Amino acid sequence: QGGMYNAVIAALRHLGLADVYGKTRIPLYVLNVTYPLIDDEVVKFCKGKKAVLMVEEGQPDYLEQAVHAILRKANVSTPLHGKDVLPRFGEYVPKALIEGVSSFLKSCAPKALPKPAKRPRGLPKELRARLEEAVPPRPAGFCTGCPERPIFSALTLVQNELGEHHVSGDIGCHLFSSLPPFSIGTSTMGYGLGAASASGLNTGEGKRQISIMGDGGFWHNGLTSGVGNAVFNNSDDVIVLIDNYYAAATGGQDLLSSRAKNISKSTRHPIEKAVKGVGVNWVRYIDDTYDVEAMRRVLRAALTTEAEGPKVVIASSECMLNRQRREKPQRQKLITTGKRVEVEKFGVDADICTGDHACIRISGCPSLSLKENPDPLRDDPVAHVDETCVACGHCGEVADAAVLCPSFYNVHLVKNPNLIDRILSKFRHAVVSRLQERYARRWLAHEEVG
Repeated sequence: QGGMYNAVIAALRHLGLADVYGKTRIPLYVLNVTYPLIDDEVVKFCKGKKAVLMVEEGQPDYLEQAVHAILRKANVSTPLHGKDVLPRFGEYVPKALIEGVSSFLKSCAPKALPKPAKRPRGLPKELRARLEEAVPPRPAGFCTGCPERPIFSALTLVQNELGEHHVSGDIGCHLFSSLPPFSIGTSTMGYGLGAASASGLNTGEGKRQISIMGDGGFWHNGLTSGVGNAVFNNSDDVIVLIDNYYAAATGGQDLLSSRAKNISKSTRHPIEKAVKGVGVNWVRYIDDTYDVEAMRRVLRAALTTEAEGPKVVIASSECMLNRQRREKPQRQKLITTGKRVEVEKFGVDADICTGDHACIRISGCPSLSLKENPDPLRDDPVAHVDETCVACGHCGEVADAAVLCPSFYNVHLVKNPNLIDRILSKFRHAVVSRLQERYARRWLAHEEVG
């Protein structure tokens, strides 16, 4: 398959059979279009070869079967290998391709493999162990401040209340919810097929199925295959549409529902109008996904309402990555020119933090980490918000919605302060110092009495 070309070249390069520019000693036939196959080209490539390997990611092996049929009809006896040496399912990561291609060549063309180099490949064992200890694991996850994170925090809280539901995912950023700390999502069929796959599991009894789709998947085919069919079949499922203004997972391209003005495309077409247009009656729109309690109420309502037909929740907030790309240069330009700018930050009061870390388990924000407890009488580390915080407010919102400790605080850092800011700062500093002195005197008096 054409999409596997770079990975195959990397595997051949590792085996000493290709260079970084794609020049290879092994002939390749790259299927940039996998359907329809061009019989004459397939036959011409395979004819006269000792063996051919079909590199086809995914299951079933429909391309391998099709090539088999083409070769046999043309009376070409060249052996065809594929899933017998490569994994039958799963992603074809470099390790899988290196092992599969190596196994194919060892059995079919052992002389093609160069002799192994005398020097050992990779890092020395001692250095590798030190690196593994020094560099912490970095699992995939939502970006800092991602507006999708609070949706799954709210869904976690709702499922704790109502019990577990089957959640069908879709292709997109929201698939990170299948990883800790949320671990939400039972199945994923394909791009824009979240609602369609959930409908197949709706038996009409028990709990409602939940499906998740991004705005990209929705406009790709989810409106017809998922939402439209749910209306047609009078489905009782709950469909959560995540509207982050862009096809965020693939780089932030504009969509029909994007808010930006696009000089060559037609945008600003609301998802809400589209779903109502195909017949959905129960539609709820949330324009601030960071409001965890509001998200929680709407999701609970969708799962418990007696209304018939599909229930659609549209959760809308701009992709934080694209928002920061736009706002950071503007903010930096204002600071450079001497304009007054407020930069919002969140933090955790170590004196209040209990060390329970429930906020981390329900949030999972990369900027929310741990640091040593300043209290010598307590051993557990406390929560800590680092400098990568973008002030989305999710950590504080989820702490409030889940009734956690009130240790989060919000501060505004003023760049290029004006005269009023300086006067207020001096006044606040004087008041705080006075209170601290009074507090210290009370403790001193207490110690003298004791």
